[in-house]
Amino acid sequence: MPLPYALIRPLLFSLDPETAHGLTLRSLRLLHQTGLSRLYAQARVHDPVQLLGLNFPNRVGLAAGLDKNGEAIDALEAMGFGFIEVGTVTPRAQSGNAKPRMFRLPQAQALINRMGFNNAGLDAFLQHVRLSRHELPLGLNIGKNASTPIEQALNDYAVALRAVYAHADYVTINVSSPNTQGLRTLQTDAALDALLTGLAAEREQLTQTQGKRVPLLLKVAPDLQPEQIAALGDALMRHDIDGVIATNTTIARGAIAALRHADEAGGLSGAPLREQSNRVIARLRAHLGPSYPIVGVGGIVQAGDAVEKIQAGANLVQLYTGLIYKGPELVNCCAQALAGMNKPH
Repeated sequence: MPLPYALIRPLLFSLDPETAHGLTLRSLRLLHQTGLSRLYAQARVHDPVQLLGLNFPNRVGLAAGLDKNGEAIDALEAMGFGFIEVGTVTPRAQSGNAKPRMFRLPQAQALINRMGFNNAGLDAFLQHVRLSRHELPLGLNIGKNASTPIEQALNDYAVALRAVYAHADYVTINVSSPNTQGLRTLQTDAALDALLTGLAAEREQLTQTQGKRVPLLLKVAPDLQPEQIAALGDALMRHDIDGVIATNTTIARGAIAALRHADEAGGLSGAPLREQSNRVIARLRAHLGPSYPIVGVGGIVQAGDAVEKIQAGANLVQLYTGLIYKGPELVNCCAQALAGMNKPH
């Protein structure tokens, strides 16, 4: 019987958010390694879905950002997810932005972070991925180093794509974090075209040399205007990108304006992001048609939020901030709710 998260949360919330995050990951890894994962493990809900040429045992995944270095893949699998995404990883290790850089807004079930792609770099990341014994589809999320000029971003993404390709079930191109200067400009027309042209060519070469075609997904921001979403959707199809993850964190603050930490720089995640994310998903679905793969993420803190993502047009969903507030139980609550739905596409 898993230990109720409600017993553990007060301890974690008494700590600085980033300290609590690191402690949680280390604890999960240790519990798994010592055979004590039953303290948090759950039976995986059976709701199989085929998408991107992959078999997902259920539609609820872990979003990138929680395990940036791929250190706890096997431990996280035990929570009942249908797939796992780790990263964002950059070619070279980097420390990210100055601390403090993560803030809880409990009244809103939200977080603000300006981590800045802090990670141990490709070598350490791939060592962890190789050592994992994962059985679920595994997404590897790639980005550019902060020190790399935005004009040379393609070089970083290409280096990362070549490195992770053999180990990924799918690769996510993260161009939507608000915490690396200039990164979101890569979502605009000419810059996005250049980036996707280069990565599509790189993927074709890797397909030939490695004998497998790994799906590429683009992770997009929730702060896009309707005309930007349409242009982005056109680019996805033009460059044969296999899917889209909608959305990353938002820079909008309207929903939390009166709360402590509301004026902190960074990306807002959690409940206040839900409707904004759903609008982007719905617009992407309308533009991309009924069969294009969409992963919905942003603001899922209860099972009904996951259902809304599917109703908006997503095929799969991902969790992150909701786990901080609700714990592993949220995974199965969402998976069970989605298993009870008719498959939309």
